[in-house]
Order: sequence, then C-alpha cells, then structure tokens
Amino acid sequence: MTVRNRNPLFALVAAVGAALAMPAMAQDTRAEQERQAQEQAAQARQDTAADASASGNDQSWASLDADGDGSISRTEAQAHAGLARIFDAADADKDGKLTPDEYRAYTASQQK
Repeated sequence: MTVRNRNPLFALVAAVGAALAMPAMAQDTRAEQERQAQEQAAQARQDTAADASASGNDQSWASLDADGDGSISRTEAQAHAGLARIFDAADADKDGKLTPDEYRAYTASQQK
C-alpha cells in the first residue's frame, strides 16, 4: 500500500468510527437521564419514609388533602417534603393538582 492510498483509507476509517460512536453516545445520555430520574424517585421515597417516621405516623392522602377535594395542590404538597420534591414530575396534566391516579402512575413509572 502506498502513502497515497493510505491517507484516504485512514480518513475513511476515522469517519466511519465517528459515525458509529454518535448513536452510542446518545444512548449513554438517555441511560444517564433515566438513571438520574430513578435516583430522584428513590430519594423522594426515602424522604417520604423518613418524614413519616419522624412525624410518628404515616401521612395518608386524606391527611394531605386539606380542602378535601380529592386531589393535592402544590400548596398542600408542601406539608410533605418528598411529595413536594416530585410534585411537578408527578402532575401529568400540569394543572397544579395531583390526583391519586397521577401519583400511582408516576410511582409505577419510577419502579420500572
């Protein structure tokens, strides 16, 4: 192989290698984002458990729902540190109220 043929060959190998590496990097970023979301959910569950044990009782949905409308507003969620931390992520329709169904769907998605 001559020097003349070798340089284009090296350029081709480098270009193919770079093209193949890009999807792998994108997958790594997605996996990292999913891992971070799972860690945040796990931290929120730990905070929830710590808050419940520190207060001496488990807080029920009804005890957090101060106005009794069946859903928890952002203001009501502030009484529970773990719920306040995940409120925006769990509020699927972004209406400022967290329903039991939205909360169940969020916790189920975080356990996958």
